Amino acid sequence: MKPKIIFFGSDKYSQIVLKALEKDKRFQIVKNLKDKPDVGVLASYGKILSPEILVIPKYGILNIHPSLLPKYRGASPVQTVILAGDKETGVSIIKMDEKVDHGPIVAQFTEKILPADTAESLYLRLFAGGTEVLLTILPTYLKDQIELRQQNHSQSTHTKKLSREDGKIDWKWSPEKIERHVRAMHPWPGAFTNVKIKNQISKRLKILKAHLERLSPNTCRLIPDLVQLEGKKPVTWKQFCEGYPEAKIIK
Repeated sequence: MKPKIIFFGSDKYSQIVLKALEKDKRFQIVKNLKDKPDVGVLASYGKILSPEILVIPKYGILNIHPSLLPKYRGASPVQTVILAGDKETGVSIIKMDEKVDHGPIVAQFTEKILPADTAESLYLRLFAGGTEVLLTILPTYLKDQIELRQQNHSQSTHTKKLSREDGKIDWKWSPEKIERHVRAMHPWPGAFTNVKIKNQISKRLKILKAHLERLSPNTCRLIPDLVQLEGKKPVTWKQFCEGYPEAKIIK
């Protein structure tokens, strides 16, 4: 009989995993815990599973987590790794336990962070790679032929759930940090600043894309490329400046 898999996921990144599992004829996807699944797979799921659910599948529930655990546990590992300026990250497939991102490691792989990576592009690449690894190791895992490795919990770091206000730019940051912030906050919550146009109250201006202009070997400045004023469509920075020459960024 085909191994039965129950899947937990809640966004477009998790759909990458689900679609691959559905196409793989070696497995059967079940939609109810009462169908006695052999194993669970969780990817980008916005809820915490209860201990009672974790023990229902015979082989537990595997979580595809987009970081090199125990580093960057929690809700925003990809945004956090871009903000930190790290050069690489990766994916950890763990067997879940009752604590968040705490369970033993089944498999891991590393992935370079590209200079232009946004949270979206990196999430997409990590979950695509994580799916390939999952499909490779799952038959062996279901035969109890993979030795699980405990995480070094003393080295764990944690990330927080982002809110809309986490996108706000602090202009005291270095240009390099602001550029990373723009990429890390894309597509949500979006990097933004407040601008004042004539005598109107301040409006939110999202910076959707930006780059650094090198002024000397040790100094650079941030150049916005694509912006979006509250209630308006995205435009180039040049178009925004031409349309609102009196606009002033509130720092």
